[in-house]
Amino acid sequence: MTEAILLVGGKGTRLRPLTVNTPKPMVPAAGVPFLTHQLARARAAGVEHVVLATSYLAEVFEPYFGDGSALGLHLEYVTEVEPLGTGGAIRNVASRLHSAPGDPVLIFNGDILTGLDIRALVDTHRTSGADVSLHLSRVEDPRAFGLVPTDDTGRVTAFLEKPQTPEEIVTDQINAGAYVFNRSVIDSIPTGRPVSVERETFPGLLADGAHLQGMVDSTYWLDLGTPQAFVRGSADLVLGRAPSPAVPGRCGDRLVLEGADVAPDAKLTGGTVVGPTAAVGAGARVDGSTVLDGAVIEPGAQIHDSLIGAGARIGARTVLDGAVIGDGAVVGADNELRGGIRIWCGADIPAGSVRFSSDQ
Repeated sequence: MTEAILLVGGKGTRLRPLTVNTPKPMVPAAGVPFLTHQLARARAAGVEHVVLATSYLAEVFEPYFGDGSALGLHLEYVTEVEPLGTGGAIRNVASRLHSAPGDPVLIFNGDILTGLDIRALVDTHRTSGADVSLHLSRVEDPRAFGLVPTDDTGRVTAFLEKPQTPEEIVTDQINAGAYVFNRSVIDSIPTGRPVSVERETFPGLLADGAHLQGMVDSTYWLDLGTPQAFVRGSADLVLGRAPSPAVPGRCGDRLVLEGADVAPDAKLTGGTVVGPTAAVGAGARVDGSTVLDGAVIEPGAQIHDSLIGAGARIGARTVLDGAVIGDGAVVGADNELRGGIRIWCGADIPAGSVRFSSDQ
């Protein structure tokens, strides 16, 4: 297998008000745009040619990644004029593939951070003789996901919508967003209209007697659909919990990129990333957080599980816990922001304006 399709969808809109016009896959995660980790892992698995199926702010990808040669890849780009769904997006790029009808094509989702053994998924596909193979992950609470039960050989038996009652939870296996398709299956997807692989393509293939094989791989898996998950994913890349050959440095408690200024007594832990030209002042404590380019953390601030946007400023002694601070925003000294609060780009919160209290 040497070809892949990377689906770069619209979930990044959930970060857009907080990161100006940068789609989520381009917001730095562990020092590089998240998409870089996806592409580097595909290359390490033997992929040479990747077609990016893009929609939301697609114009930013090609200027950054170019032809892919810096990553050892040949990249092409196809942009949807109208939303086509997962299946429609896959079919929309078929003309750019070089594969023969029986060849396998890797398809993966740009919103998922995973430790999937890509080569093992391809080997499973080949040895099972499947038409489509799916990466399945086990989760403790599958109610938010579609379920994918399999038989004793791993062959998929059904695709079930999100369960509503305990009786409907017949498995803890979910669709983890990475597949291997035979090229002929891609060519069979209808053109010119939205198609969902989850609700139309896969159930239709099952109904027609096609062989869909599931491979359960319970390594690291995280859906980056929210800013908080994105912060967690970046930290896990730095800590080495989520493997990636694209992390620009050694794994550990912190990643301080060239040009950053960190005071000697500042404490950075939990996979914190400090971007170029960012500054962390004396006595500051930053844990499990991402501090983007040019942001300033003033002395004594305490930051936990938070995203600090480019050029933002966090005042002295301010406490952030689970916060997302937009690009260029200013949070004055002696504030306390907790519980998933979002501060929009360019906002200005004066010193001592916000605190949290249990009133006990």
